[in-house]
Amino acid sequence: MKPVSSLKTNLKRAGEELEPRLPTDLRKALAAAPKAKAQWRDLTPIARRDFISWIESAKQPETRRRRIDKACSMLAAGKRRPCCYSIVSFNLYTALAATPKAKSQWSDLTPIERRDFIGWMDSAKQLEAHKRRIEKACVMLAAGKRRA
Repeated sequence: MKPVSSLKTNLKRAGEELEPRLPTDLRKALAAAPKAKAQWRDLTPIARRDFISWIESAKQPETRRRRIDKACSMLAAGKRRPCCYSIVSFNLYTALAATPKAKSQWSDLTPIERRDFIGWMDSAKQLEAHKRRIEKACVMLAAGKRRA
C-alpha cells in the first residue's frame, strides 16, 4: 500500500482508519507469543496505534524492551489497551504527525503533562471546540510550552 502522505509518519490506509506500521521488535515479540499475536489481530487499528505509541514513547532502549514484554503479557491476558497510558485521540495523533516541533515536544512531556493536555482537549463539549483545542495545543507545544 502507498503511504498516506509525504509526512514522516508510520501509517498506511486500512479502510477509513489509519493502520500503524508494526515496529520490527514488536512484530518479533508477537511472533514468539501466539496468544498475544491472536489478540493483536483482533484489535482495532486505533487500539494497535495506542500500543505502538506507548511503546515508541519510551526514551530508553531498556524501557522499550520492557514495554514490549508488558504489551505481549497484557495482550495474552486479553487486554485491549495499554495500561497507565493516556489515550491520544486520532485527531491529536494526526495533528502531531503534521507538526514535527509539536510532536517532538509531546515526546518530551511527562505522563502527567500529557494527561493534562489530553484532559483539557477532551473537556471540550463540542467537536469544533475540541478541534480548536488540538490546534492550539500543537501551537503551544511547537512554541515549547509544557502546560495547557
